[in-house]
Amino acid sequence: MNDTVSIVTVTLNARERLRRTLESVANQTYTPIEHIVIDGCSTDGTLDLIKEQYGAVDQLISENDAGPYDAMNKGLDLAKGEYVWFLNAGDTIASNNTLDDVMKDAGNVDIIYGNAERVDKNGFSRPWHKRTPKTCDISAKRFASGMVICHQAFLVRRTLAPPYNVRWSVSADIDWVIRCLNRTTSVRNADSMVCKFLDGGISSTHRLRGLH
Repeated sequence: MNDTVSIVTVTLNARERLRRTLESVANQTYTPIEHIVIDGCSTDGTLDLIKEQYGAVDQLISENDAGPYDAMNKGLDLAKGEYVWFLNAGDTIASNNTLDDVMKDAGNVDIIYGNAERVDKNGFSRPWHKRTPKTCDISAKRFASGMVICHQAFLVRRTLAPPYNVRWSVSADIDWVIRCLNRTTSVRNADSMVCKFLDGGISSTHRLRGLH
């Protein structure tokens, strides 16, 4: 039986960017997906867009929150899949069969990670600015000086995923990954492109402060 992947998307007033993410998730050939969208009370027609494509969204919350990490925690609380994956509005999965490729050898691995590609609003791409470490080199200590794995290319077993520390306004993603790694007994590098994340927005410049 294939493991369900809960994909959590945090968004605020990013209708057109969110469209890319919704389509990317809906087009996956891997079907055990739970897509959760946490919206911060958008006023740009985001909810209308989601309703148009509601068949591709399993759970939706639209309410005020205390920031992106608070919203991500709401998504984590709702998630029911064996793995959880955070993709912000504008981020896309690398290809339609990415999850099929990533999950086929998942087994009982606690954390799966891969490579990422930065994509600007015009669709031009460039590689993730750091070299993704091999599985044998991965440890919590590697993150002491910053993210060495793109957050959007990091899938973790849901039961091991702690809540984000909302006191950190910028580095909560690093803190979260470190705590995930400290709880795990097995990590696997998918050794492939996993995601394309939108460059030039708050998400990329402030380590996943999201689209708030």
